[in-house]
Formats: sequence, C-alpha cells, structure tokens
Amino acid sequence: MALTSPALGASQNLKLHVIDRKSGIRKVWVAVLKDGQEVPLLDKTYSSAGLLAGGQTHEETLEIPFEPKAKGIQDGKAVLRFVGRDFSWRNWGKGNAQYQEQEIVIDTRPPVIDVLSRAHYLSQGGAGIVVYKLAEACPTSGVTVGEHFYPGFSGVFKDPAIHAAMIAIDHRLGPGTPVAVTATDFAGNENRVGLQHLINARTFKRDKIALSDGFLDWKMPEFVSQVDVVPGGSHLDVFLAVNRDLRRANYETLKKVTAQSDAAVHWKGEFLRLPAAANRAAFADHRSYIYKGKVVDEQTHMGIDLASLAQSPVPAANSGKVVFAGTIGIYGGTIVIDHGLGLFSMYSHLSQMTATEGRMVAKGDIIGATGVTGLAGGDHLHYGIMIHHTFVNPVEWWDGQWVRNNITSKLEAVAN
Repeated sequence: MALTSPALGASQNLKLHVIDRKSGIRKVWVAVLKDGQEVPLLDKTYSSAGLLAGGQTHEETLEIPFEPKAKGIQDGKAVLRFVGRDFSWRNWGKGNAQYQEQEIVIDTRPPVIDVLSRAHYLSQGGAGIVVYKLAEACPTSGVTVGEHFYPGFSGVFKDPAIHAAMIAIDHRLGPGTPVAVTATDFAGNENRVGLQHLINARTFKRDKIALSDGFLDWKMPEFVSQVDVVPGGSHLDVFLAVNRDLRRANYETLKKVTAQSDAAVHWKGEFLRLPAAANRAAFADHRSYIYKGKVVDEQTHMGIDLASLAQSPVPAANSGKVVFAGTIGIYGGTIVIDHGLGLFSMYSHLSQMTATEGRMVAKGDIIGATGVTGLAGGDHLHYGIMIHHTFVNPVEWWDGQWVRNNITSKLEAVAN
C-alpha cells in the first residue's frame, strides 16, 4: 500500500494493489493502530481454485473507504497495517505472509484561514492582491474569483504562514462575482473563506475593423503554415483560422509561460508606458471584423496598442525576469517579463528583441523595438498585463496612486 501523503483526512479511499502470480491471493487484512487500539478496515478472504490449484485471484486493486470519525479514530499520529497471505503450502498450509506498516497522521480538521488584507476594491477587468495567513502548511492555497483560481505565495513575508495572492477580475466578470480564499491541507481537508470585496462594473468599447484585400494579401501568406485551411482556401479563410484557432492556441502558449512565477516582488511603483506613444486600441475592446460590408468575425482585444515612431525602443515596464523571448503567432516577436507573485507584462509585435530568457531586467531597460510582426497592420507595441492566466487592464498599473492604494499598501501593512 502506497500513500501519496502520510496525512489522512476526514474522508478518502485508500488504494491497495495486491499481486501473487504464482499461488494466488488467500487473504488481505488492513487496520489502523491508534492509541494502542487496532481498528480493522478490511478483512477479505479469497476463494481457492482447488486443493492443488492455488487461489482463484492472482491480482486485485482494492479501494478501502476510510472515515476516521465514523470508526471512532481521533486525530493524531497512527500506524496503518497491512497483512497479505497467499495459497502456497508454506507455514503448514497457511501460506506466505507479507506484513507492511506505515506511519500516518490523522487530520480531519480543515485548515484555518485568516484574511489579513482589507478594503478589496476591484474593477471589472482589473487586478488586486489578497494577503492571508494559514494555521498549518498547505500544499494548495489561493484565491478563487468565480471559477478562476489564483495561487498564493509564501516567502514574501518573514512569517512563512503568511501568503500573498495576486488576483484578477476577468473582463467578463462584474459585480456579484464570488471571491474566496481557499486552502487544502496535506490530508485533503478543504476550507473556503469568503472575501469582503466590491467589484466596480465597467463597459468596454466596441470597435469595427475593416479588412482590406491589400492587408490580407500582405499578411496571410506567412500564416498559411500555422493554421489548418482547406487547400486552395482564400486569404480570408486563412485570416479567420488565424483570428480564431491560432489566437486560442497562442493564448494556451501564454498560459504555459505564465503558469510559474517567482515568490518575490520584483517590481517597484508604477509601470512605465511606451514613451511618446498614442493609444491605438484599448483593453477589452470588442472588435467586429468587417469584410466587404459584412461582419465575418468577432474577437476581444486583450491589451493596449501603443504607436510611436517606427521601431521605437521599448523599455521594460518594471523590474523582473524575462521568461519568454520569441515568436508567438498573432503576436509576432514577443517578450514576457515575470514581476513576481503571478504578475507578468507582455510586449508584442516587436521587430527586435534584445532581452533574453532568464535575464533579470530593471525598470526602463530597453528590451526591444516596436514593429509589424504577427498580425499587426502597422508599426506599434501591443502591451499586455497578465495575472497568471488572465489578462487585466494595463492602465491600472500605469497609475502610481492605484498601485500604492491597491497593492503596495496591503503588502506593507502586513510587513509592518
């Protein structure tokens, strides 16, 4: 019997795989020894195949339901015991016996969660941070927003029991979205504490993008090999596959890039904006793509487009570690920086990339130059902010007052 964790919770199935290919299985017995008392969990006897034929069963996987409270077993240290016998003639016909013991801990209490941060004022499409303390070590803890989960990080504060979780409010989630701190301990016990919060509703712009044959003939040939289109398909067919299928695949790539983050605050203060740049498209713009007077597709723009002079130098918006520098489909040349605690900045359509993966960069370091790579129709920077797998509004992070009020002050209040 092999347990994934020595801690057993309020309810679980213990898996036991038994094999005796030669003479067959005669008997399996499992018990828990706690405070000097042995409590049987399983006592199963198997049928014989005949006097000289051994047992009928040579291999079996057993699932043993175990609810400590129902068995009268209290929390604390215990021993899990296993005995298996076969149908051999050894030991005066009683068969060979195998004994196993494993030390375990019975833990039926859910982990205690204490939310330390206060005043969680959030915006639809925006970000925030939650600080909480756990009464015991837990392999999984964080904050759920609707059905999205954002992990908490230990090691940010002197007390390892205190965790910080960056959270995002998906642009499709408005007021009334449940937000809760959750934790699961090593025994599988779960706890969920609702978070007092306020989500301000936002309305995002709707935009129309006209597709010209000139744009399609210019851009689509480089994407033909990246999408699945019927041979002989038009450039519009290629565009639709790029805008739908490749866009989804590119997002999955970004989810993998942002799946792991440093348990440290690399950034400081507000994030830099591309200097002397004009906004060309906003965060969460709903785009209708028009071809020859008809709507052929609809998508949401998950970043801000910033246009300056052609091939303008692009500074790192804040300090962090470069976790990606390469090409991603519709985004073209792309750099992603991990700022810690699940906060990432993204720079796309780059014509040059001077930062390399694994390198630490400081706020203002030049990491590349704007361009027309990917699906860009003109030289610009597509700039995005992600909290793990969720895009959020970069405008918040350009505002030093917002960063202080909603992020920095919550970290400092606990640190002090």
